[in-house]
Amino acid sequence: MSRPDDDYRWPHKHLLGLEDLTPADLRHILRTARGLEDVSTRSVKKVPALRGKVVVNLFFEDSTRTRASFHLAASRLSADVLEFSAKGSSVAKGETLRDTARNIEAMGIDAIVVRHQQSGAPHQLARSVQCSVINAGDGQHEHPTQGLLDIYTVARRLGRDDFDLTGITVAIVGDIAHSRVARSNVHGLRKLGAGVVLVGPTTLLPRGFADMGCELSHDLDEVLPRVDVVNMLRVQFERLQSQAFPSVREYSRFFGLTVKRMEKAKREVIVMHPGPINRGIEVESAVADGPNSAVLAQVANGLAVRMAALYLTTGVNAGVNTGGNA
Repeated sequence: MSRPDDDYRWPHKHLLGLEDLTPADLRHILRTARGLEDVSTRSVKKVPALRGKVVVNLFFEDSTRTRASFHLAASRLSADVLEFSAKGSSVAKGETLRDTARNIEAMGIDAIVVRHQQSGAPHQLARSVQCSVINAGDGQHEHPTQGLLDIYTVARRLGRDDFDLTGITVAIVGDIAHSRVARSNVHGLRKLGAGVVLVGPTTLLPRGFADMGCELSHDLDEVLPRVDVVNMLRVQFERLQSQAFPSVREYSRFFGLTVKRMEKAKREVIVMHPGPINRGIEVESAVADGPNSAVLAQVANGLAVRMAALYLTTGVNAGVNTGGNA
């Protein structure tokens, strides 16, 4: 039986967040990622989908996984890649984001992948340039490709090849307040039918998240037995403006995923973490490296998802709209 979005065509020029995407948008990009997944297993790990295109990684925050993943994704689609770092650049001399982007665009590029400490920076950029813009994380707002790769990992692990997550419950645990990953996950998971429980100390779990259709909890031990996935977030010490909890030891005691605490969870529960992991704080090493862990699968799946994002926004079938994600 056909699905309502079988004849769907990707309409967006940019990928700025998951909040404004439809369920059909989400399914299409995830299906595209599935189609590109096997490129990484071939003897020649390259396809000509973006041959002749130029992609710029414009990173104003430090990154290892995301930057490398986008670089490799663009390369495997045969695009040329330009790496840009704010350190040692004209930005350090006072040049604005808009001027930096427009000067880079003048070199004849097709897409900008941007990470910025300011929420909304990719949206500002998309209004200033003609090329495609992909958000690689902006402040505390969103990290759409991380949200997509997390959802992709859950669906593939559970055999949900249609990416319908109805009946699945996901716990997102930790520093919710500062997490752009949590926000993108919530938007995407809810639209695909999953239930979401946000768990953390009161200082790191704003009540406003309830308005996004999530259950809020401060008791990980109560939540664990009833969820199918537990996504442990990094405590973002660099963003904390005040002492959010008495001590690291106490945080780990109540919200760390330990071997002992895993005894309360479902036998097949999926353990995830966007990285980098503060081992012994958010997750014990035996759990992060254990049979329930999907951490390395997230990294591998991130490559396919970012290939899909680049292909859909800058490929020959890319959309032509210019508002929001369009």
